[in-house]
Amino acid sequence: MGRPGPLSSADDDAEGREWGSMETGADAGREAGRETGARPYDVVLYGATGFVGELTAEYLAEHAPAGCRWAIAGRSPAKLAALRDRLAAGRPHLAGLPLLVADAEDPVSLRALAGAARVVASTVGPYVWYGEGLVAACADAGTDYLDLTGEAEFVDLMYVRHDARARETGARIVHACGFDSVPHDLGVLFTVERLPEGVPLRVDGFVRAGAVFSGGTFASALTAFGRGRQMLRAARDRRLHAPRLVGRRAHAPLGAPRFSTETGTWALPLPTLDPQVVARSAAALERYGPDFRYRHYASVKTLPMALGGTAALGAAVTAAQVPAARRWLMDRYAAGSGPSAERRSRSWFTVRFVGEGGGRRVFTEVSGGDPGYDETAKMLAESALCLALDPLPKTAGQVTTAVAMGDALITRLRAAGLRFRVAHAE
Repeated sequence: MGRPGPLSSADDDAEGREWGSMETGADAGREAGRETGARPYDVVLYGATGFVGELTAEYLAEHAPAGCRWAIAGRSPAKLAALRDRLAAGRPHLAGLPLLVADAEDPVSLRALAGAARVVASTVGPYVWYGEGLVAACADAGTDYLDLTGEAEFVDLMYVRHDARARETGARIVHACGFDSVPHDLGVLFTVERLPEGVPLRVDGFVRAGAVFSGGTFASALTAFGRGRQMLRAARDRRLHAPRLVGRRAHAPLGAPRFSTETGTWALPLPTLDPQVVARSAAALERYGPDFRYRHYASVKTLPMALGGTAALGAAVTAAQVPAARRWLMDRYAAGSGPSAERRSRSWFTVRFVGEGGGRRVFTEVSGGDPGYDETAKMLAESALCLALDPLPKTAGQVTTAVAMGDALITRLRAAGLRFRVAHAE
C-alpha cells in the first residue's frame, strides 16, 4: 500500500460497570467537538472505491438529504476522482464532491480523517488486517465509526482496546452495519417490542437467502475461518474486560440442528457474529426483559440441502486452516469484484423470527433484496445518516445498532424499502 501522509484532498494532491449504562461523562465534549459546522463533514465514506464502497457511494448520492455534508475517502486519488465522475453523471451538484486521501497503514492520515468528520463509515476489510487504525483514530477524536465487519475476533479486539477511550470522548463505535448484523439485531428488537415487558423472552431467528458473494466477503470469511485460535483468545479476553450484567441474563446459545415446525424447514445453527450482537443488545437494553435467549439458524427446505450445506461449510473451514489452500481459494475471487447488477436484482433474503414470553407468541419477518451488496450498502448508508442527522439516545463506546439507533434506524430502513412486518401473533 502507498503512504500518502496526512489526510489531503485528492483535488490538491472496565471492571464494575453495568450493561445498559449509556450516559457518558463526555457529553459536553461530544457536543463541543461534533456539532454541525464544527467539522467539515457530517459523513465520510472510507473505502469508497471498493465493490460495496461504490454501491454505498451511489446510495448516498441518491439519498443523502440536501445540506448533508459528505465526502468519499480512500488511498487512490485517481480512483476517487473516477468514482466522483461516475456519481456526478446526471447529478451536477456532485461535481465538487470532496475527495479525501487516507491509508489504512498511515495513522497520521487516519487521525486527520477522523478529525474531519462527525461519522466515518468504513468498507475496508478484512477488518482484522486493515481496520484497527481507523477505529483507534475515531475513538480518540470522538468520531462515530461504522463498518460492515462480520469478524467476531475484530469486534472483540476493538472492544478491549478502544471501548474505554470511545466512552471518554463520546464516540459511538458500531460494528456490523450491513447484512451482518442489521436485519437480525433490529429484527429481534422489532420482535421484542411486540412482546410483554418485564418477563423472560425467547426469540429464534431463521435466515434464508438467495445471493452470491464478492471477493472481499470471501476473503473476510476465509480469514475468519483460518483464525479460530485467535478468535477464541479474543473472546476470552473480552469476557475478562466486559462489565457484569447485574440482576438480568442475556444469552445466545448455539442450539442444535432440528426440524422447525414454525417455519416448515430444517434449522441449522449459524455460528456467526449475529447472535453475539443480539445478545449484547439484550444485555444493554432493559426492554429485552430479565431473562432473554436468542438462537440463530439457517433455514433450509430439504434435508439433502442441509447436509450438503454443512459439508461445504466444513470443507471451507478445513481448507482455511492451510495457508496455501487459503491463498488458492482467495485467488479464485479477486478483491473488489462482485456480482453484476442483473444478478443482484434477482437476489433476496428473509429472516423470520419466532418470539414468545408472558403468554404471548409473535411471528415477525425482515426481508429485502440482494443481502450482501445492494441492501448492505443501503444499511450502511442509512446507519451513517441516522448517526449524523437523527435525534438518538446518548450512547458511547462500542454499541450495537439496536442500542445506538434502534427504532430510528428501523424507520429509515422501512422508508428505504426493507420490510419489517408482523406475520402472525397469538
